[in-house]
Amino acid sequence: QLQASGEGLVQAGDYLRLSCAGSGRSFGIRNMGWFRQVPGKEREFVSAITWSGGSTTYTDSVKGRFAISRDNAKKTLYLQMNSLKPEDTAVYYCAAGGQFYTSNLEVAPGTYPFWGQGTEVTVSS
Repeated sequence: QLQASGEGLVQAGDYLRLSCAGSGRSFGIRNMGWFRQVPGKEREFVSAITWSGGSTTYTDSVKGRFAISRDNAKKTLYLQMNSLKPEDTAVYYCAAGGQFYTSNLEVAPGTYPFWGQGTEVTVSS
């Protein structure tokens, strides 16, 4: 089970940190990802991190502004979002991958079988 938090209404240029708390024993051996979705559009990949935290990947629009990290001891995934833009406004979802101990970072939502409930981020101009 995944529980996302950190929602907020901020101004352009501000920052937010999202958290995703896991409750399963396999949290620390699964790759994790962040996705976002706006009404009327498909869920979009934002970032992913390997089970060890040793490798990360980002969609181009957030590179240099967002940072994904994890603390396996706390079973928590993070997304630090800096220099926020109005186009970052969305509901953000955390997700856990289906494989254990893989270095292959997936970007397609369909490859993540476990999802949190979503947390809303609104960036005003």
